[in-house]
Amino acid sequence: METWVRFSAQSQAKERLFRAAQYACALAGDTLRRNGASAGVLASVRQLEAHLSLGRKLLRLGSSAEALEAAKRAIHLSDMVLRFCVTLSHLNRAMYFACDNVLWAGKTGLVPSVDQEKWSQRSFRYYLFALVVNLSRDAYEIRILMEREAGGKRAKGSENGRQLRADNGLQQLGLRLQIQLRLLIHVLRNNPPLLLDVVKNTCDLFIPLDKLGLYKTNPGFVGLCGLTSSILSILTILHPWLKLK
Repeated sequence: METWVRFSAQSQAKERLFRAAQYACALAGDTLRRNGASAGVLASVRQLEAHLSLGRKLLRLGSSAEALEAAKRAIHLSDMVLRFCVTLSHLNRAMYFACDNVLWAGKTGLVPSVDQEKWSQRSFRYYLFALVVNLSRDAYEIRILMEREAGGKRAKGSENGRQLRADNGLQQLGLRLQIQLRLLIHVLRNNPPLLLDVVKNTCDLFIPLDKLGLYKTNPGFVGLCGLTSSILSILTILHPWLKLK
């Protein structure tokens, strides 16, 4: 298993590049279609996108082992909420990669009897579950940091409290929202890894939602979301300090 983990880690950067190119093709294809491009050009773009997708699946062979190893490490986290979220996220990723491997075998003709539509739906369900858990983890991290930041400004908080008591109910609510919004912006501005993770997971969320028919958008929007999240992932590989620990 350790050999597979090392192999998957070495291919991660290449997979991210393939992913960026794949979703760039999806975005370009939708733009060309809207501008009245010829059927031949659109077919070429779709074919390139399909080849990039198949190449990504090849690079992800064995990634389930890496995700399972990460889940085993996450079990030892001291924070109970983080332990639950991170472990569950990695387990869902492991199942997503396993389904993706089955899809690769079907698309390459190694196992022609594979029901590609069924396995594709399964993979996107696990992908969606992983993203929901990741966003829950991000929300928990933000709440902890906001509470910590607010605790360091008790004097200012007391002043705000007196002002809240002096105003009517609607003004109280508006002022509380302003304070929380300023605090949220301050926390995200001072924690680039957390901000990048929130944006990346939010962009990725629209992909399985669209593929599963839960929130239909269009190929261009999905391509833009996938391209954005891929670029952010590449940034975290190039600059490891930007990766949320």
